[in-house]
Amino acid sequence: MRELDELLIRYLDSRYAAAGDDEKAAFEALLQLSDPELNGYLLQRQTPSSEPIAGVIEFILGLPHA
Repeated sequence: MRELDELLIRYLDSRYAAAGDDEKAAFEALLQLSDPELNGYLLQRQTPSSEPIAGVIEFILGLPHA
């Protein structure tokens, strides 16, 4: 889904380079999730059980819209 790709790209552009190793690992784990699971998290229909992934999702959702 193009909209979700845009969210992930905005995170990469604005945060990834400055993120710590744990946050980078959480983002990389996020990318390994199935599309329906990732979709559910980014559309706030589900809450991740992993705190590090939840933190990355929270940051992504807080980014200003392009």
